[in-house]
Amino acid sequence: MENKRNEEMCDYIHIHQDIVDKVNSNMPEEEILFDLAEFFKVFADSTRIKILYVLLQSEMCVCDIGQILNISQSAVSHQLRVLKQMRLVKYRKEGKSIFYSLSDNHIEQILSQGIEHIYE
Repeated sequence: MENKRNEEMCDYIHIHQDIVDKVNSNMPEEEILFDLAEFFKVFADSTRIKILYVLLQSEMCVCDIGQILNISQSAVSHQLRVLKQMRLVKYRKEGKSIFYSLSDNHIEQILSQGIEHIYE
């Protein structure tokens, strides 16, 4: 175990200032990094991931999503609220029904790349 820790540390301290300066000049602001971390936290819940994958296939209402995932409409609504707040899903009303879909193709790309990474 001790060997593993040493691999993660430099054998001697030497700052490569040119690299440090380049990276620092390209770092997003702290607020942007915080928002990015919050964005990825949404993906940490398997129910939300399932809902996103369902919506990747088709626009759907809460009833249909609940039926596919075998969870209550209340549970679906709760998770959709979180996904809406993070702008991952959008909705449209048709009569008394509300249909949900992915907000944009970025969400599809994130899901596809995540699955591709898992299968590697």
